[in-house]
Amino acid sequence: MDGGAMRRRALRIGLFFLALPLTGLTAIAWADDGGGVFEALFGRHKEVAPVHSDTYEEECGACHFAYPPGLLPRRSWARLMAPDALSDHFGDDAALDEPTRREIAAFLDAHAADDSGYKRSIKVRRSIPKDEAPLRITEVPYIRRKHADLDAARIQDNPKVKSLANCEACHRKAADAVYDDDTVSIPGFGRDW
Repeated sequence: MDGGAMRRRALRIGLFFLALPLTGLTAIAWADDGGGVFEALFGRHKEVAPVHSDTYEEECGACHFAYPPGLLPRRSWARLMAPDALSDHFGDDAALDEPTRREIAAFLDAHAADDSGYKRSIKVRRSIPKDEAPLRITEVPYIRRKHADLDAARIQDNPKVKSLANCEACHRKAADAVYDDDTVSIPGFGRDW
């Protein structure tokens, strides 16, 4: 075999070994059910985990949007679910019987942002200093940053929104725990934000 043939053979072998990982990624991408190659490889998902607790949805969702637990850290949920905090829950009495309170608190604790592999939960957790435990999702630095460019006309002065806490008003898939920009439509403004 001459020098040119050896170089061509070495090049073909090198290209084969370079292409091998890409072939595996392509197979994962084709087999994936929509979560994406990165998610398939590393177990990380977009957005936040959806709510899967009938008790939480029934009790908390009866008065307000049942926020996905991945939007706050464990320490925040613990403060919110303390019996004395529930008896004065932002001006309302949201007291629960003890078994129900413990069940909801356990659900929130297990699905909080702290250990989540969901992309938005990771951003939430990284934005909050370790010594802080915000009681409102709208106090989370990441959430504040994401909404910083919105003026009062779109939020506070908008009778169909009124507050950043009203996630469902603009995030059309909030009930499915999807908050990406493609699902935002501000009442009275549409996608103009």
